[in-house]
Amino acid sequence: MIFTFTDIEKQIIEKLKIAIRETNFPTYIVGGFVRDRILGRNSKKCDIDIVCVGSGIELAKQMAKVLSPMPKLTVFKRFGTAMLMYKGYELEFVGARRESYRSDSRKPIVEDGTLEDDQNRRDLTINALAISLNDADFGTLLDPFNGMSDLTNKIIKTPLEAGKTFSDDPLRMLRAFRFAAQLGFEIDFQTLNAIAVNKERIGIISQERITTELNKIIESDNAAKTFDLMDKTGLLALIFPELVNLKGVDVVKGIGHKDNFYHTLEVLDNLSKKSDNLWLRWAAILHDIAKPQTKKFEEGNGWTFHGHEVLGVHMTKRIFKKFKLPLTEQLRFVQKMVRMHLRPISLTKENITDSAVRRVLFDAGDDIESLLMLCEADITSKNPNRVKRYLDNYRFVRKRMEEVEEKDQLRNWQPPISGALIMETFNLKPSKEVGIIKDKIREAILDGLIKNDKNIAFEYMVEEAAKLNLHPIQSTKVND
Repeated sequence: MIFTFTDIEKQIIEKLKIAIRETNFPTYIVGGFVRDRILGRNSKKCDIDIVCVGSGIELAKQMAKVLSPMPKLTVFKRFGTAMLMYKGYELEFVGARRESYRSDSRKPIVEDGTLEDDQNRRDLTINALAISLNDADFGTLLDPFNGMSDLTNKIIKTPLEAGKTFSDDPLRMLRAFRFAAQLGFEIDFQTLNAIAVNKERIGIISQERITTELNKIIESDNAAKTFDLMDKTGLLALIFPELVNLKGVDVVKGIGHKDNFYHTLEVLDNLSKKSDNLWLRWAAILHDIAKPQTKKFEEGNGWTFHGHEVLGVHMTKRIFKKFKLPLTEQLRFVQKMVRMHLRPISLTKENITDSAVRRVLFDAGDDIESLLMLCEADITSKNPNRVKRYLDNYRFVRKRMEEVEEKDQLRNWQPPISGALIMETFNLKPSKEVGIIKDKIREAILDGLIKNDKNIAFEYMVEEAAKLNLHPIQSTKVND
């Protein structure tokens, strides 16, 4: 088989051939790099896994010597592996090995082995492909499990018996879903059934590793379809019960509500077609997460979910903590999206005031486009006329926002009077009164009572402070 390599990859292979001759270790490129080159797929991360029948560490040391400039070599003696970076490529070296597992652990007992042993321990047939780098059969594709056939037929399956593969290392179950999502492949029936049988084994995997795979699924083009499939095996309920709790439809007096699980998957799918932002996709997953807890049937109104956006903000933080996701700006962004996802809907009504538009612009700041994308993705009606009407409404909202933004310049706006200036003007220390005055100025500008102007805001501040029996220590206007 003929492989197409970049110029840098050709350089790496030529240098590897020199190192191989020095060590005399039979050596192969194995795994994802081979798979992606066959598929013509460009991965974000340039990793090359190099397996030798011998010491991977010794081969890595030899490779470092033949590269110029000589790269830093990182050695993991405990695992018998070594890694170096060269021109943006991460080269990982390991000696071929065989693995055996105990039932209570995913940490294998490792022994030296052959290339065949090493391919046997791979998670999927499409990741067990190897290219020989040896002079005798250079460039030969070694495919003991018909991985090429599975690539052609777009099938995900395990090299050995699926039940044993997943029982040995349960993370492989999530990796099967992840590769299906990333490549747009189907998981074969026996492999899918083995996941359903072995799903409880996921409990021995660390949360960090689960989250890594989950994020890769969410970043793929097929996240919604994959979550649905994970749910059918029972695995999703074990790792993300809050999402599965959205399933189901209650009916009272013949009135039902939509299934919020499948609605959420539709929103995620809609959004994924427009944005690859991981955290906006998380917002799509979590925007209705509190609906089960806020669901109520009201006579005359049917099913309501009052306050689900407020409770959803708190649930989002708990879920981020559980998944060990960042609790910094990423969390704040997702919480903002969850909290505000109903706000733009109110702007689609007729005769909406500039004040209402200002408040959404002010609260959303630079995230307004993300918020509107989420709102548009939230339209999941099967009625095309209804979808068109809702999208037309949001086009109207965008137009109104552009008009107000151009007039008032409110995006990421900060009130012209700071707390420090209030304290200086009235000789105050940090106090409740400072907050009251600051809030009144902000609200007056957002309500259109006064212009977004420093001097006008200063005069308004003096008037409002007088109502609190506060007076400037000197009668001066604020400097521009």
